[in-house]
Amino acid sequence: MPSPFEIETGTVLLQEPAWAKAGELRASLLDESYPKPFVIDDGKSRFLYFSVRLMQSQMSLSAPNDLVLRYTQKMMAFLLFHPRPRRLMLIGLGGGSLVKFCYHRLSGSQITVVEISPEVIAWRDAFLLPPDDARLTVIEGDGAVLLSEAEKGIDALLIDAFDRTGIAPALANREFIETAYGKLAGNGVLVINLAGEKESYAHLIAEVMTVFDDQVIVISVPDDGNHVLYAFKERWFEPRWRFLHNQAKELRARLGLDFPAFVQKMERSSKLGLARREALRWRRS
Repeated sequence: MPSPFEIETGTVLLQEPAWAKAGELRASLLDESYPKPFVIDDGKSRFLYFSVRLMQSQMSLSAPNDLVLRYTQKMMAFLLFHPRPRRLMLIGLGGGSLVKFCYHRLSGSQITVVEISPEVIAWRDAFLLPPDDARLTVIEGDGAVLLSEAEKGIDALLIDAFDRTGIAPALANREFIETAYGKLAGNGVLVINLAGEKESYAHLIAEVMTVFDDQVIVISVPDDGNHVLYAFKERWFEPRWRFLHNQAKELRARLGLDFPAFVQKMERSSKLGLARREALRWRRS
């Protein structure tokens, strides 16, 4: 059906039977009572929305395997510290941007994706995700539960799991963070997309700082209004910034993302102690 929104123009795609009444669907989209994720296609990009105010994913129709949103690009900055991961686990599928990028660019990686919403998984073909195979498995289920059941030795665990109110509560507590720590490989990295008001996730930064012994870097994503958190399990983790700046150039040549800008921002954030400041602010509140 044509988009009923003034700003988000194009075609709205819905998971509804043919007999559904267009007028009722249009009204529920406008008053935000429509309960399912929906897609808007403007001919150039395809967007996944949870509500008109909460756009979760964007895919360029001309380059469907690229990362469009800046926060997804910055989540891949974990490759500076672990450039050739063997095991990746992602909690939160969304439109599959991170999954596709990892699948097509990191040919040596085995990827497990957990998504709790069958309605989100149902959009898999619309966002051109590859089918499951020996390297990729998409599972419907609770990320916290399935992580607890996973084998140890995960090289990178990426969390991008939100509902209409923010990050899923089951993924924002001490027990989950401790489970994540235990499942990571010895030099594994936890990456979390933090969206919304800082007050809504400052407690999560504090929990990660505690569990990972302050080995945490948080950077801002002004373009998207997000922050990205990286937590490092490696004992006595100490970034070698000069080496990482060189590594960034190699990764940019191989993967096409602006890793030099990412590492510059990470170094600045680390030296300013941004993660520690946010955690202390929450603890004092």
